[in-house]
Amino acid sequence: MQNVLEVKKLSKKYQSKESEILAIDNVNFSVEEGEFVSIIGPSGCGKSTLLSAIAGLIPKTSGEIYIDGEKITGITEKMGYMLQRDCLLEWRTILSNVLFGLEIKGKITKESKEYADNLLKKYELYDFKDKFPHELSGGMRQRVSLIRTLSTRPKILLLDEAFSALDYQTRIMVTNDIYDILRKENITVLMVTHDISEAISMSDRVIVLTKRPGTIKEIHEIKFDIPNRTPLNCRERPEFSKYFNTLWKELGVNEK
Repeated sequence: MQNVLEVKKLSKKYQSKESEILAIDNVNFSVEEGEFVSIIGPSGCGKSTLLSAIAGLIPKTSGEIYIDGEKITGITEKMGYMLQRDCLLEWRTILSNVLFGLEIKGKITKESKEYADNLLKKYELYDFKDKFPHELSGGMRQRVSLIRTLSTRPKILLLDEAFSALDYQTRIMVTNDIYDILRKENITVLMVTHDISEAISMSDRVIVLTKRPGTIKEIHEIKFDIPNRTPLNCRERPEFSKYFNTLWKELGVNEK
């Protein structure tokens, strides 16, 4: 498969009057088309900083980022970004929220509206298009947030602790739903999470960062030999606990 995203020698320093903090240092990895890759690491290791630098939300200190071989120097429409909270606008309907990203970019067309409508229909939210966010469950709101992001047709989706605001039971069900959507739409995903189980159950590979300054300690390939893989059925497999123990030990070593 072709590499969609390439990160080369990426570093980020934060400057203050008193000191200089190196948050991430010499990070190198690539993500293939359609692949789901997660990033985990000790608290404060620079996971979100890394994702924000890749997204162009903060300037990198050094290094290069490529999408489809093209060097990226800032924010690009080829990337979509989902935060911890759904950030839906409470005074707008569900359909209006879904169209918001297109509206901001000046890309509201007959075709883009039809595409958004089809996404809502495909993932069983069309009947709620005239409802308001407060009328939906937390899981449904997160699916609306995802569809809003997908309606702009990004090449790569960046998830920054995108499910952490949900309660445990809802979180497990939502990850199942969203994993299904992303696979069907063949979206390439890079996700930051502190949840080892979430990373294992959703990912093709898991990148482990060291403590600050964050750099890559190890990259693990995650394989489950099951048809119709879902995050839920991955958690039931014997391989799951082996992956969990391996990653847990690596994070434990990092925190010493």
